[in-house]
Amino acid sequence: MNIVKKIYCRIYQTAFHAALPFLPYREPEIIGSINELADMLVLRGVKSLLLVTDAGIRNAGVTRGLEESLADKGINCAVYDKTSANPTVHNVEEAREIYIKEECECLVAFGGGSAMDCAKAVGARIAYPNRSLDKLKGTLRIFRKIPTLIAIPTTAGTGSEVTVTAVITDAVKKHKYTMNSFPLIPSYAVLDPYVTFTLPPHLTATTGMDALTHAVEAYIGNSTSKQTRKLSLDAVKLIFENIEKAYAQGDNREARENMLKASYYAGASFTKSYVGYVHAVAHSLGGQYNTPHGLANAVLMPIVLEEYGSAVYKKLYELGISAGVVNTGDTYEEGAKKFISAIRVLNTCMGIPPTLSGIKKADIPLMARHADKEANPLYPVPVLMDAKKLEEFYYKVADRSFDDE
Repeated sequence: MNIVKKIYCRIYQTAFHAALPFLPYREPEIIGSINELADMLVLRGVKSLLLVTDAGIRNAGVTRGLEESLADKGINCAVYDKTSANPTVHNVEEAREIYIKEECECLVAFGGGSAMDCAKAVGARIAYPNRSLDKLKGTLRIFRKIPTLIAIPTTAGTGSEVTVTAVITDAVKKHKYTMNSFPLIPSYAVLDPYVTFTLPPHLTATTGMDALTHAVEAYIGNSTSKQTRKLSLDAVKLIFENIEKAYAQGDNREARENMLKASYYAGASFTKSYVGYVHAVAHSLGGQYNTPHGLANAVLMPIVLEEYGSAVYKKLYELGISAGVVNTGDTYEEGAKKFISAIRVLNTCMGIPPTLSGIKKADIPLMARHADKEANPLYPVPVLMDAKKLEEFYYKVADRSFDDE
């Protein structure tokens, strides 16, 4: 990266960090069980709402209890269950039409990050009926209040129930972009471990590693605070203690509950301290190939952390201490390398591959430009990289050689 762009990025990041105490961050009100939700909505006078979910969750009967309890209370529950794994502009517009037609007053996102991102974007379009999502993407583009949003995570990974962020895919342009605005923070988060019991082992693994990526990238960046550092350390500790238990024993209530807490802590941390190049590259892969976000993060994380080198040794050592994989007698470099190795061991133990399939050499420059545009100047990464440098990560995670192209 040229020196002028580096200076611009660091000034931009420093300004955001200085403004952090004055920005309108807030946390959602926590509800411990789905069983409490219908009564709360009655007290709020809600007569009609839109439930945003996906077909897999609904067909598995995970939403049935909520739908029945809403019906018992006389609340109309319109449903949009076509949310794709990487929610698209089309998904958002379809759901928005149902919201308007059913005269809804409230949004309930029931699922993983996809459902929550879709619901956030629907809320943004309700608040700005004359603006396309393309005009609302980016940072601090949404100022109007969106409809009351209730998030019910069925995965312990995205942390979207506490963040300012929504990630939407433009399927036509094959581009995934972020929306970062304070009104997108949900008003309520329902952290009920029982709705995560049906999450398959592979998704338990990749969404859990997504949460770990949030905690790690927030911690190693340059815009941390005492609060976000503690949240990240607590999240890392909980993940290393519980992710393999949740993976192997899906109905382990304690492990599932701790993973939900970890995801929430990591989300609360990165929504203030931001993420980094792992996420930027992962988003570009999701936009181009529909690569699952948690999978991409899990594969990329150790590779990107190694590339940062000595700039992150001390912080990775500290994360490793919290994770229980580093000894206090280790040097910072030894601790950092142990922590990166422990991430790879977690991936292997949970069946996450070291590479990703389907990457085409011809697509790499465009994806790298998308990653560069997303990350710079916003993400306060420990080492700045331009698009040309970011291209190297796609080659490193590809599951094949490009010598024949």
